[in-house]
Amino acid sequence: MKTKTIKQTVAFNVSPQEVYDALMDSKKHSTFTGAKAVISKNVGGKYYAYDGYHGGVNLELKPGEKIVQSWHAQNWEKGHFAKATFRFSKIKGGTRLVFTHSGVPESDHQAIIKGWKEYYWNPMKEYFGKKK
Repeated sequence: MKTKTIKQTVAFNVSPQEVYDALMDSKKHSTFTGAKAVISKNVGGKYYAYDGYHGGVNLELKPGEKIVQSWHAQNWEKGHFAKATFRFSKIKGGTRLVFTHSGVPESDHQAIIKGWKEYYWNPMKEYFGKKK
C-alpha cells in the first residue's frame, strides 16, 4: 500500500498544556469534537475517538510537549497503522502545534488532510474561544 505524510502547523490562544489536555482528556476531547472519545493517559494505553472512527495506542507522551500515537481508521486495511505526532511549543499569545501524520494510505490522504482541519483544529479553536 502506498502511503503519504501530512504535516500541518496550527496556532491556539491557550497554553501548550491546555492543547495537550484537550487532545488527551476523554471528556475534553469529546466536548470539542462532539463525538465520544476514550483516551488512556498512559504510554502503551489505547484510545479511540470520533465514536470509534479512529483509534490506536499511545506511543510517547510528554505532557505539554508531545504526543505520539499509532493511528488506525475504521476503513483502513486491518493491521495498518499510521503514526500521529503532535509537538507543542509556546509562542507569544499561545501555542504552536506542529502535527505530522505519517503512513496515511494514499487513497485517504486528501480526505484526512481536510479532516484534521475540519474535525480537529477548527473545533479546538472554537472550544478554546468559549473557555475565555
